[in-house]
Amino acid sequence: MTDGIPLVSFRGITRHYGEGGGLVRALDGVDLTIERGEFIAIMGPSGSGKSTAMNIIGCLDRPTSGSFRFSGVEVTALSRDERAKLRRNYLGFVFQGFNLLNRTTAIENVELPLIYRGTPKRERQEKAVRALQLVGLAGREHHTPGELSGGQQQRVAIARAIVTDPLLLLADEPTGNLDTARSREIMELITRLNQEKGITVVMVTHEQDMAAYAHRVIRFVDGRIASDEARKAA
Repeated sequence: MTDGIPLVSFRGITRHYGEGGGLVRALDGVDLTIERGEFIAIMGPSGSGKSTAMNIIGCLDRPTSGSFRFSGVEVTALSRDERAKLRRNYLGFVFQGFNLLNRTTAIENVELPLIYRGTPKRERQEKAVRALQLVGLAGREHHTPGELSGGQQQRVAIARAIVTDPLLLLADEPTGNLDTARSREIMELITRLNQEKGITVVMVTHEQDMAAYAHRVIRFVDGRIASDEARKAA
């Protein structure tokens, strides 16, 4: 990956579903630049295009037209296998629902992305332990999700997302299933990963309090960016 150019660049990105009278313009000519090390919050009402934008950035969906570059690489020109490799090597994902395997331990859940990479067992266990320590779960490595609180489960999910040392962490409503206190803990953790590890963060959220942790807040309306505002430093 090349330094000195944006991590994410959208130019004229569209994403349409259906055709004729049933055509839905989920994204309608979006220009967006995200630099390395930023923390971006994406907001907007249901159907505004924010989740579609997230899915395209995460290589989970493809645009109908336009240019999407990731660190200078034109993603729209990549094959499915090449996009999967980009996703596996450079992206980490955190979801609202944790998406942990219930019958496996915290360390086994965190190891999963490394198994897909073919990382040797000893190395992946060492990396998983370090990731769990980083999110404050030292000593909980062998607990199953059922033995952990909601906030601790989300920490496991974050450890799983960062165990591969991604360039970009994509967080989709990461505090949606948590109470206020646990939500703050998770946001402080994500902020620390951004500041101390240099991980770029793109987070979709409906909650203004959570968006306040970000450097920039981008609001989508009707498939377009309605505003893109930098937060003032505290």
